Amino acid sequence: MNTTGRQAAITGVGVSAVGRRLGRGATDLTVEAALAALKHAGLTRDDIDGVTTYPGQMHSSPGMSPIGCPEIREALGLKVNWHSSSAEGPAQLSAIMIAAMAVATGQARHVMCFRTLTESSSQTATQRASVVGGGLARVDPRWQFLLPFNAASAANWSAMFAQAYMHRFGATREMLAHVSLNQRANAALNPLAVLRKPLTLDEYMSTRMISSPLCMLDCDIPVDGSAVIIISAMDAARDLPHRPIRIEAMGSAHHGRESWDQRADITTMAAHDAAAQLWSRTDLKPSDVDVACLYDGFSIHTLMWLEAFGFCKHGEAAAFVAGGHTKIGAQLPLNTNGGQLSAGRLHAFGHVVEACTQLWGEAGARQVANAQVAAVGAGGGPIGGALLLTRQ
Repeated sequence: MNTTGRQAAITGVGVSAVGRRLGRGATDLTVEAALAALKHAGLTRDDIDGVTTYPGQMHSSPGMSPIGCPEIREALGLKVNWHSSSAEGPAQLSAIMIAAMAVATGQARHVMCFRTLTESSSQTATQRASVVGGGLARVDPRWQFLLPFNAASAANWSAMFAQAYMHRFGATREMLAHVSLNQRANAALNPLAVLRKPLTLDEYMSTRMISSPLCMLDCDIPVDGSAVIIISAMDAARDLPHRPIRIEAMGSAHHGRESWDQRADITTMAAHDAAAQLWSRTDLKPSDVDVACLYDGFSIHTLMWLEAFGFCKHGEAAAFVAGGHTKIGAQLPLNTNGGQLSAGRLHAFGHVVEACTQLWGEAGARQVANAQVAAVGAGGGPIGGALLLTRQ
């Protein structure tokens, strides 16, 4: 049973402008999101005594993480008792998880977690943060069995998962398309989404192939933007303007190979270990979840997260989405803000913000009626972290 997470709550969220090639600095974007989160939480800078981010400042991957904790402490004049960056671990959610542990163990009372990217502005014809070797650092040895075969991008590795999944379970591109179609329909209801134009199946099927069977619309959108999430000790959260959103359970288990291409079963991901651990730490069940915000760096990841959480059986997620069960108002509303495929790649922090927005009832036209429990999954391949959030 989970104990640490239940002593931590999300008390405020904030998002900067998000878009393509905004031409704004990382500090500028982060401060905008931070001030919005502080206002939302009813806190001041003096209340923040902890700060963390994923993964910390990186110079090797342009725009992927252009700012770290020291820069934001200086920009906001924060006096912190605890601070940390988390370059490894359960995907982007590691920052939120360690913040929850920090407040649960008394290291801090209110921790500011942030994720900032200037990936869109940083891209050039020869330099992309998401392509191995696209930065200035030497290529890591872990890619030695991928790069010789020109598999330099997560699109290639995820396409391998998609090929195996389709071969084993008979899923088709037309079925996979409904991940993108569903999220584009949701994005039309989100005024902050980057892509809001309606999308048809014919448009999807005719879109340029990136790495078969994944086309451009199966890939998330590099953007510039920042998201801030404030984690507070539960006893400190009760007097704030919003009802605290409790971190009911967390999962970060990983029992497989530390590899994209050498996993024993590539129709599964580390997501399956993380989600299984999450469910072992709560009395809630998959059927209790009202809204799911699941990682969509590539559309195949979303199918695997649906199965990892137990929302459908292994091999049935493609049919589940194609059958309309993930639409707003249906059985399991999925990525209601448009996800990373349409709202923009904020590296799972956008998913957490949306989950909280739904639980607070602040999602406007895309609001899921009486949402009380939300599941968040982040990461692909050998990287995975899971959260279960409940409205108090």
